[in-house]
Amino acid sequence: MDKVIYLDNAATTRMLPEAVEGMIPYFAEYYGNASSIYRLGQESRKAVSRAREIIAESIHADASEIYFTGSGSEADNWALIEAARSYASKGKHIITSAIEHHAVLHTCRHLEKMGFEITYVDVDEEGILKLEDLRKAVRPDTILISVMFANNEIGTLQPIKEIAAIAKENDILFHTDAVQAYGHVPVYVDELSIDMLSASSHKLKGPKGVGFLYIRKGVNIRAFIHGGGQERNRRAGTENVPGIVGFGIAASQAAACMDQEAGYVASLRDYLIERIEKEIPYCRLNGHRTRRLPGNINFSFSFIEGESLLIMLDQKGICASSGSACTSGALDPSHVLLATGLPHETAHGSLRLTLSGENTREELDYVVDSIKEIVGRLRQMSPLYEDFAKGKGKAYV
Repeated sequence: MDKVIYLDNAATTRMLPEAVEGMIPYFAEYYGNASSIYRLGQESRKAVSRAREIIAESIHADASEIYFTGSGSEADNWALIEAARSYASKGKHIITSAIEHHAVLHTCRHLEKMGFEITYVDVDEEGILKLEDLRKAVRPDTILISVMFANNEIGTLQPIKEIAAIAKENDILFHTDAVQAYGHVPVYVDELSIDMLSASSHKLKGPKGVGFLYIRKGVNIRAFIHGGGQERNRRAGTENVPGIVGFGIAASQAAACMDQEAGYVASLRDYLIERIEKEIPYCRLNGHRTRRLPGNINFSFSFIEGESLLIMLDQKGICASSGSACTSGALDPSHVLLATGLPHETAHGSLRLTLSGENTREELDYVVDSIKEIVGRLRQMSPLYEDFAKGKGKAYV
């Protein structure tokens, strides 16, 4: 197959043509600074306001609660660091999960160096946060709970409503990293009692370099970037008007087509899972079987290295990953897979395939056939597989 088959939509997505088209005028025609008072600048300001309203409506929030950022990672950093600083007089204890994106985990490590105490709550073998452990972790000095909406590697959807209820019962702020979920599954902040929410444009066919942080009215989070009055004095810096416009268009399209696209993508996901489990022995589906993102598939294959599998898939025109794009090139196995109880040997042999509505069943047939062939070849070269075939070892699945 000559064309590229793109199955790494959790890393980034192809931009929506309508988003590209909508952005173009704001590069050269309506190029005014959105903070300016003259008409050229006001055109930019209006465009930013329209996008803010679209995004607010998509999560059932008020436009005044949406703050544009340069990325989902920035939004995570802002939520955690400024919540910690702003509420430090109440306490210096924060709770998160063991499988968060590194934008949260590394920020927590930073906060630990600043004197805050972090509790990392475990997940079960399917990647679902242990609610009883969360309850036990709550202390009088707990000021923030931050748990991702959906995991970026294994796709598991967390019990956000129950987590938020625990936070609310104890007068604790609740933040969720919804970068992977927003635009793919319903995310409504009032219904779920979410105080802060992070999202990113390029995960839903928008441009890279723009995200947002939702901050509920009454949550006293201070400015994260200083130097100007943009974003209502909370995030200084000239607005990325073209990026924000593209984000708004992509968010509008995602909201309008969510049910239809999610249903189609989930059917492809289930078809691919079924074929792999039937046709490739000694494999393990990672994450919850049904409570997962529509387009996420993550498998571990015993007796192989995931990096070799990725390279050989690339040679066949298939774009995939072994986990988060932010840790690409890391030698250590996925912290997410280890947290679900996988041994190092199996975690090293993981493959993440993340689909979109642009994929087809014909493409997936080619992908499964390719994986079967490559896994077979790699196992024939594996001393561990040779020992297993002789009855001297075991498959860690």
